[in-house]
Amino acid sequence: MTYKQTLDFLYSKLPMFTRVGAVALKKDLHNTIAMCAALDNPQAKFKSIHIAGTNGKGSTSHMLAAVLQKAGYKTGLYTSPHLKDFRERIRINGKMVSKSFVKDFVKNQTEIIQETEPSFFEVTVAMAFDYFAKEKVDIAVIEVGLGGRLDSTNIITPELSVITNISLDHTNILGNTLPEIAFEKAGIIKKNIPVVIGERQSETENVFIQKAIQENSQITFAQDNLRLENLRQKNPLLSMDIYQGKGLGYKNLALDLTGTYQSKNIVTVIQSILKLKELGFNIPDKAIYSSLNKVKKLTGLQGRWQTLSTNPLVICDTGHNKAGITEVIQNINNTNFEKLHIVIGMVKDKDINGVLAILPKNAIYYFCEPDLERALPAKDLAEKAARFKLKGEIFINVKSALEAAKTKAKNNDLIFVGGSTFVVAEIL
Repeated sequence: MTYKQTLDFLYSKLPMFTRVGAVALKKDLHNTIAMCAALDNPQAKFKSIHIAGTNGKGSTSHMLAAVLQKAGYKTGLYTSPHLKDFRERIRINGKMVSKSFVKDFVKNQTEIIQETEPSFFEVTVAMAFDYFAKEKVDIAVIEVGLGGRLDSTNIITPELSVITNISLDHTNILGNTLPEIAFEKAGIIKKNIPVVIGERQSETENVFIQKAIQENSQITFAQDNLRLENLRQKNPLLSMDIYQGKGLGYKNLALDLTGTYQSKNIVTVIQSILKLKELGFNIPDKAIYSSLNKVKKLTGLQGRWQTLSTNPLVICDTGHNKAGITEVIQNINNTNFEKLHIVIGMVKDKDINGVLAILPKNAIYYFCEPDLERALPAKDLAEKAARFKLKGEIFINVKSALEAAKTKAKNNDLIFVGGSTFVVAEIL
């Protein structure tokens, strides 16, 4: 197969969560274990960091990878979903896996793929682990796909586990309460392996503490040890001071991911770095400073409060649940503009009403739908939005919605594009 035929095979022949939702998920790790066994268990041949959480795990993964890369480590990074190119999922020192490796991997593993009938995600996880092992990375940052306990990535034994936060998302799969979701995320906590929890939340902290006790895992809540102050925009960067105990640990730390919600993620990242240093990793402060101000350049991260154009200002963000959209709205409120235009599309299995209930009522809406089976039809989204007094027009696709917003907006207006990772992917 050509590279394009290989991708077509992966997308169309294998159950894919992006396309069909929960029916693509397998309820155990059997397929991943079988595929990796056939590959001589590559996941055991490199060190790793495992990252889970409802929101922020992508940004946290990319920041940690950037820091480790600048510290001189050959650093693998596995994330999902991709926005523009399948190969975004698998990188080493920011460089995407080659097309030839993807093509050869699928060709060489056709027999085991036919035997095990894995999902799209299970194949990509095995592919990433095989690539990192063959390329002899020093460390790989592995982002959980969904949940943790039964996620395909959960066959690794990492040096450190990291859980960013817990909020309601994928409730049809992970549970309807925060403790139920926390239980699934806590599944990445391994015996004798330290874990960093980004945010201490009263509803979930005991779930993590009990799991850590059960696994004899040292647990650290980042919020307990670190304090962020003096958060400010110093264009084009987000600047802050981070205190450790009573002392100033990092002054004027500058980040090129400028969404104010990164203030939570950066505390998780710094705590994780401190823990890695305790474990023997050599990560000088110079590497921390010089990497965090160019995370996007070092890792290729996109879609986090990303400016697409100016006059009018067009910004996109992949936030797609109530907690994520709450942070987006805070960023919108911190932005100067005359009129707000929102290009929005969503997928069917999200908390749609929860998101619509908190969106600003004084914006002009452009309802659209991303090009995938799980997409909520734009007409249905507009009808649901009307119940929350959100008004606008319906468009057949994301591109036409954005074009209409650009036509209508004046130079001093703000156009926000989001509601779904897949809306942002199409714009990019």
